[in-house]
Amino acid sequence: MTISSEPADVIDRLVGVRAGDPIDVLRAERPAAKANAQASYEALFAPAQPGDISPAERFAVAAWVAYLSQAPAVADFYRGHLTAVAPAIAAAVDAAVAGAVTSGPYGTYPAGPLSAEDVQGPHWQPDADLRAAVGDRLARALAHAHLLTYRPRDASPGALQDLVDAGWSTTGIVTLSQLIAFVHFQLRVVAGLTVLAGARR
Repeated sequence: MTISSEPADVIDRLVGVRAGDPIDVLRAERPAAKANAQASYEALFAPAQPGDISPAERFAVAAWVAYLSQAPAVADFYRGHLTAVAPAIAAAVDAAVAGAVTSGPYGTYPAGPLSAEDVQGPHWQPDADLRAAVGDRLARALAHAHLLTYRPRDASPGALQDLVDAGWSTTGIVTLSQLIAFVHFQLRVVAGLTVLAGARR
């Protein structure tokens, strides 16, 4: 299914909302929030001008974030789009997921009172097989998504420099970061609405 043929609201589709459902009524009470979420999705995944990030890169990173967050329905949604535009990349992402999923969040705070909350964990990096399959540019974007998913405290100028070194422009890095943040937002909304939908049936 292409984006243009999807139901009007992607979150409704992911939750399984139908017209007249209690969740449909609930979401209609916040029309601006609903419209803004959909507009953000369209701007990130169906922009008028793709700019510095290809559709394959956008869908690969989105599917990756959803897989890392152990949200299979959302992951399958983005993977479906990825498969449509770049099946080899979809297969490579599938192969890499098992070795990348962990728990978290991990990371360290600057020395001080919050240091008591430091949690050590793995520092995932793409292996040679993944780099060969998707290219260094996308491989480093997946590493950045892994960092922001599991180790947001450790985000640093050095992490951004890794993207620059792989050929990412400043505009591309901003869009990539917005895309990762949006998928995390979308995952939280879908999870919450799914629970509410179950409770109201």
